[in-house]
Amino acid sequence: MNIRLDAIDRNILAELQADASTSLDEIARRVGASKTPVWNRIRKMREAGIIKGQTTLLDPEALGLEACFFVLIRTSEHDAGWLDRFLNAVKSRAEVMEAHRLAGDIDYILKVRVASARAYDDFYRALISEVSIYNVTSTLSMEEIKNTTALPILEAE
Repeated sequence: MNIRLDAIDRNILAELQADASTSLDEIARRVGASKTPVWNRIRKMREAGIIKGQTTLLDPEALGLEACFFVLIRTSEHDAGWLDRFLNAVKSRAEVMEAHRLAGDIDYILKVRVASARAYDDFYRALISEVSIYNVTSTLSMEEIKNTTALPILEAE
């Protein structure tokens, strides 16, 4: 299902991205509409797959996950068996926050959250025991400057 988003829809999405626990009454007030039409719009955006779900954001440092590593991976293997093993290894590790396949010299990049450099080394050793990797470069994030889950909601062209 493909729906066109108008200004009210985009405002509703912005409110939900800012805090999905905001009451329907408050969202309706903020976007200048009444409660039932706002609920119907949210329902339609869910049905269309625009709204995929709701979640709670946690503070990694408050949970002792103070180290964030970006892991650049190059592989010399590109067969289906290797890819299946790699995807299973990455998807099964809770430490992997994001994983992307890239164009260019680097094949994959992972964002990994762990408690310490030692915990990262444990993660690394477990990963390479499951799948052969040609080259790995790990970089420690010294400071998180921006982190958001909110997507830019642009007007249709």
